[in-house]
Amino acid sequence: MPAMTPRQKVPALNLKLLPEQAWQPGDDAPEHFSLLVAYRGLHCPICKTYLQDLERHLDGFYQLGVHALAFSTDIHRRAEQAKAEWGLDNLRIGYGLSIAEARAWGLYISSGRGVTSMGVEEPALFNEPGVFLLRPDQTLYAATLSTMPFARPHFREILGALEFIIEKDYPARGEA
Repeated sequence: MPAMTPRQKVPALNLKLLPEQAWQPGDDAPEHFSLLVAYRGLHCPICKTYLQDLERHLDGFYQLGVHALAFSTDIHRRAEQAKAEWGLDNLRIGYGLSIAEARAWGLYISSGRGVTSMGVEEPALFNEPGVFLLRPDQTLYAATLSTMPFARPHFREILGALEFIIEKDYPARGEA
């Protein structure tokens, strides 16, 4: 699995957004960053809570010049269901991430194990979580990846870090 390196261009990422539009890095033109949150899909109860927390913090991100987007390998129907049932009225949801793109972004891939505690069938293959901060020039600033649904960064902490990063023009780290 190729590792992405801070300060380098990120790999291609061609997503579909709800409602029906295409998206790829660079489409947003944010003032400071794009916050891309890879979630496991409709079947994941932790993703539901996590994305609802992101929804609550969206205004804070936008005030800092950061555009947010959540995405997964889910198909259109499952992405629509998650957006509606989880109350994600303002969060942009991307779907249709290919397994090859997920791997190029360093995301871990899991095999489905049946029906989850939410009563939803896991897909045959799906991505595990990741959080990415991209500069407007589509270079990686920071990334956090997980092999399972637990231990994700808190959005309140990311907001605090971004305030410091923007104020101090703090450089990306981890490129050596």
